[in-house]
Amino acid sequence: MSAGVIEAEAARPPSRHLYSRVCALLSKVSLMLAVVLLIAIIVCVQYQVVGRYLLNDTPVWAEGLALQLVLYVTALGVAVGVRDAGHIGLDSLVALLPESLRLKVEILIHALVALFGGIMVSSGWLWTRLKWSDMKPMLGIPVGVDYLALVIAGLLILLFSIEHIVALLRNEEVVPAWN
Repeated sequence: MSAGVIEAEAARPPSRHLYSRVCALLSKVSLMLAVVLLIAIIVCVQYQVVGRYLLNDTPVWAEGLALQLVLYVTALGVAVGVRDAGHIGLDSLVALLPESLRLKVEILIHALVALFGGIMVSSGWLWTRLKWSDMKPMLGIPVGVDYLALVIAGLLILLFSIEHIVALLRNEEVVPAWN
């Protein structure tokens, strides 16, 4: 990045309006929940290993629960990554653009990510409803719970992308929630 781009980005004040604070809170809660779920995955896998090798009695639900939790950890992590700008981007190409075009391209990028989040919500909700009556044999919960992770991630991605667009229009910077 050139020195001018770094100075321009550093000059933007942090976004502190209500919507940004709500998104920061959602991001922090999502991140903390993902950590708790990750610990639960570790406990499930450890319980399964102990049951299989020490007790000679493999718990059938442990693997299914661990896989279920992986879906939600991933969904929450992806959403937090979008808010904290940890997703794949073309920053080096955007940084080379003239200032007048850079803002438009950044808004376009966030709008496309928001569109993707909206598609995740729509298709995830469709599959959640379609699969809600099917039951997972190992856990006894609806298969639709798998697709509910898409809905949650998509909604958060949509909200966080809108936050970025608002911040860009206000010439502000979205500060990562974990800072």
